[in-house]
Formats: sequence, C-alpha cells, structure tokens
Amino acid sequence: MLILAAVLLFANALFNVIVWPRFYGRIAADPRARDAAGARTAFYRVHVVLIVMALLLAAASAVAGVLVLL
Repeated sequence: MLILAAVLLFANALFNVIVWPRFYGRIAADPRARDAAGARTAFYRVHVVLIVMALLLAAASAVAGVLVLL
C-alpha cells in the first residue's frame, strides 16, 4: 500500500511539473493578461499564483513520496 501511495505522489508531482509551466506561456500571451496601458492584470496575477502553488504542491508531493518510501 505504501508503494502505491508513493507512486501516486510521484505521478502527481510529474503531472504538475509537466503541465503547469506550459500553461504559463498561454497565460502570458493571452490578451486578458495586460490592460490597455500594458500593465499586468488580475487575470495574469491569479493564474501565476495558481501555477506557483501547483509547483509547490509538486515539490511537496515529491518529498512526501520519498518519505513514504523511507
């Protein structure tokens, strides 16, 4: 059962590391990411926070996966 938990934690970490950074490029290029003056909008900031949180969760999942195996 512990091996299954570790595999799921590593799969979660891998998914987040692969998917979320690629999503950033789409957000940065989205017209809603900047206002008429060129400043970043709340749309951009919210999505960047989501991406950072997903990457932090990926790191925590990887660490937890290692700890489960120890």
